[in-house]
Amino acid sequence: MIDGPLLWYLNRGTGFVILGLFTVTTALGILATGGRAGRGVPRFVSQSLHRNLALVSVALLGAHVATAVADSYVDIRWWQALVPWAGSTYQPLWLGLGTLALDLVLVVALTSLVRTRLGHRSWRAVHLLAYAGWAAAMAHTLGIGTDVRADAAWADLTVAACAALVAAAVVLRLGRLALPAGSRA
Repeated sequence: MIDGPLLWYLNRGTGFVILGLFTVTTALGILATGGRAGRGVPRFVSQSLHRNLALVSVALLGAHVATAVADSYVDIRWWQALVPWAGSTYQPLWLGLGTLALDLVLVVALTSLVRTRLGHRSWRAVHLLAYAGWAAAMAHTLGIGTDVRADAAWADLTVAACAALVAAAVVLRLGRLALPAGSRA
């Protein structure tokens, strides 16, 4: 275990960066589902950006978990970072939601790595868990995030912007579904 504020700052910093990256990744996934992410953006570009942001997010998520486990200020064991609600005494509900988000993201990432060996329908069914992972990550941030709980304006704005971006992507996607098939972009 390491002591001192550096790990705490790294943990909270990576947490907010991951939330932002997962939000953009989720929004791109929502928008790319029906075709292009936007006018003039080829589908392969939006898919590549979606995939690469997701991979960077997973790497940062590893750093986020490692700093939480290594920091001696709060007692979080490595298995508590992998098994939701595994006996944590520190904020068990919110830590469990973060662990659930981690597990869902890992399942989505691993199945995406072997996508060519899965049928499209199976891969898509598992990939839909990413939405639940994003929601669990948002709940984790709202419940355990010290900056959010301290009413730090920048933290509240970050969380609100993340929620607004995903909501806007859903509205745009649903709007495209409502259009006649020949007029979809």
